[in-house]
Amino acid sequence: MTNNFASRRRVSLTWRLALLSVLGLMISMPFVWMVASSFKQRAEVEQPQIVPHHATAHNYPIVLTLEKEPVQNKKLDLQFGRWYFNSVFMAFGTTLLQVLTSALAAYAFARLKWKGRDQVFMLYLATMMIPSVVLTIPNFQGMVSLHFINTYHGLIIPVAFSAFGTFLLRQFMMSVSPALDEAATIDGANHWQIFWDIVMPLARPGLIALTVMTFLGSYQSFFWPLIMLNDGQLFPMSVGMMSLDTSYGRQTELIMAATVMNIAPLIIVFSIFQKYLVSGLQLGGVKG
Repeated sequence: MTNNFASRRRVSLTWRLALLSVLGLMISMPFVWMVASSFKQRAEVEQPQIVPHHATAHNYPIVLTLEKEPVQNKKLDLQFGRWYFNSVFMAFGTTLLQVLTSALAAYAFARLKWKGRDQVFMLYLATMMIPSVVLTIPNFQGMVSLHFINTYHGLIIPVAFSAFGTFLLRQFMMSVSPALDEAATIDGANHWQIFWDIVMPLARPGLIALTVMTFLGSYQSFFWPLIMLNDGQLFPMSVGMMSLDTSYGRQTELIMAATVMNIAPLIIVFSIFQKYLVSGLQLGGVKG
């Protein structure tokens, strides 16, 4: 009886692993095709085979303007270094402000007692149901009034607040024992000291998870920078790469090489912090 059960369990596990392997292969195929195409030559980039017959790495120095483009025999007018800096700077600024404001708001909703706290929190969460597109025109008009068009702060300030981030961190902060606050108050600590020295360290998994998610989302931001900027010096990677498909025609191999370089920081960040991201979301989903 036990042997039959163990045998059926092994068969079931084998089928599950086989199914997951097939699904994983299907999901990864676009990524594999993108990387393979970035090493193809112009003549074979549109051919159906995935693996290039004559692999070349020249597409990368061409995109980085280190070598001339073979068709027009001149260097592309691209600013990848500047676009990288703009993307990282915008993502870093947005992440810093969003994590800070979310932590402060979460502390007020989780640790402070004031009239109407829970009702205000529910209203704050209700803003998550408003599509971001609906807020585009009011935000844009506000930035125009403040003369923030074509500026870094015009890209960062409108997305410096997050109802989801506040909810996530509130879940962690509510799991911290109130006895710690009472003991710290007896020792003479104020709210800022309790927030910074006691609550924030205990909410570290949530802070890391929110930081990673915010950075990844901000780095890939496209729509808001597209309508806020017309100065090429301020373009992030997501907007600047459009010139590869507009000014120079559809050169697939160059577009794929640029895309690989664009998503490389995202893969690195996700790979490093994947463990903290998953554990943080799991803990935040069951606490509170």
